[in-house]
Amino acid sequence: MTERPLRIAVLGTADIARRRVLPAMAADPDIELTAVASRDGGRAREVADQFGCAAVESYDAVLTRDDVDAVYVPLPISLHAEWAGRALRAGKHVLAEKPLTADRPTTEALLDLARASGLVLMENVMFVHHPQHSVVRELVTSGAIGQLRAFSAAFAIPALPAGNIRHRPELGGGALLDVGYYPVRAALYFLGAGLEIVGAALENTGGSMVETSGAVLVRSPAGVLGQLAFGMEHAYRSAYELWGSEGRIRVEPAFTPSADHKPMVWITDAHGPRELTLAPHDQVAATVRAFVRAVRSGALQSPDAGECLEQASLLDAVRARATRTGAPRP
Repeated sequence: MTERPLRIAVLGTADIARRRVLPAMAADPDIELTAVASRDGGRAREVADQFGCAAVESYDAVLTRDDVDAVYVPLPISLHAEWAGRALRAGKHVLAEKPLTADRPTTEALLDLARASGLVLMENVMFVHHPQHSVVRELVTSGAIGQLRAFSAAFAIPALPAGNIRHRPELGGGALLDVGYYPVRAALYFLGAGLEIVGAALENTGGSMVETSGAVLVRSPAGVLGQLAFGMEHAYRSAYELWGSEGRIRVEPAFTPSADHKPMVWITDAHGPRELTLAPHDQVAATVRAFVRAVRSGALQSPDAGECLEQASLLDAVRARATRTGAPRP
């Protein structure tokens, strides 16, 4: 007998939900979109009609529905803990946008709640589900560039309108949590746990109330240094490079490729430069499938709990270590 689809409702109508995650869920045969909730009824109806599901004007009302097994939470960061927590207490599995919360203690409390409730709580970190990164990791592990000596990563986006939620501190805005998340998570992915934040700087420009750019220096337990840069007033860039004793590997774009993008891995070693072209891969669909698998596996711990906690600790450490310039407007 075929297992019925996982019934998912969405709390909010954020751009990332409408553009990328909802289409991936709608296309997955193992998922049934049952409802879209928004405090703006017209907005809920607009998105729900597009995906053939119910429109709901209350987040709480979604959590009481019998036709909802799980919820996707694309709300602003400051609301993740509240609504992910309410969903878990209502017996729903949760896929929440990254970062799961704005600090480690809150993240740990949510993960503990999920574990105690026997429910999956997964942070929506899509790039780690793209196979290009596991290919790169295997190249490094196999010694393709000798001993790893240094790592660098950058993610930045062009300037956003002043009223964008990323400029609102009360909603969890700021470059560190929004775009800095990617190079920090990439460092964790390639250098492993136990990273030390050696130095950090956060910059406020243009009178913004949040940091608009930053840089971080990390050190791995093996002594590999990582340089991480991010910002939201830049020409777009999404890249990382691993530099070894005998060569280097670069990937660009790295973190948000489209589903039809053919990844290129640039390798320079003793034989000179070469390019490795990989097959296209839809990392959004892969993330959605990973969530469904986690729910169906009956796992007692969320699949990315360890990395989620480690990432939260690193972001806390960056804030604690960082020097700041360009003070925000009062």
